[in-house]
Amino acid sequence: MDMSGSDELSLHDIPFADASGAEKRLADFEGPVLVVNVASKCGLTPQYEQLEQLQRTYADRGFTVLGFPCNQFMGQEPGSIEQILEYCATTWGVTFPVADKIKVNGSHAHPLYKALKKTEDAQGKAGRVEWNFEKFLVLPDGQVKRFRPRQKPDDPAIVAEIERALTR
Repeated sequence: MDMSGSDELSLHDIPFADASGAEKRLADFEGPVLVVNVASKCGLTPQYEQLEQLQRTYADRGFTVLGFPCNQFMGQEPGSIEQILEYCATTWGVTFPVADKIKVNGSHAHPLYKALKKTEDAQGKAGRVEWNFEKFLVLPDGQVKRFRPRQKPDDPAIVAEIERALTR
């Protein structure tokens, strides 16, 4: 994704709110960040387990999973941010950061997702987020790799990209 020559913020500098409402940016994270739109009442919700395993495996090398709760897909994330955090912690043992709820599609999509959706997946398709648990691996150099919802977080293709991005 090339944003040079424009007055748009770089992907790493687009602000978003964390679960407490504090302003954060991808630049606040040391290494590669796996950005995922998450939901608590989805058939894909068990992916939380693999996301947490990736976090535990690679966090000490600078990798971060970053969850963005989103209620745009059949209302599958209806709770408050407090309810979501409680569910993630007690049901899945989530230790990775979870941001405030956002929209990922439509005219009110968060600016971070507006930028991420320009990224093509392995089949060359960009555009709308298809469903909960779509994954974007944002590399420190600004490159983005896109993985669709049904591709599990521990898929060898995703793990290989994470390992390739880790420099220590």
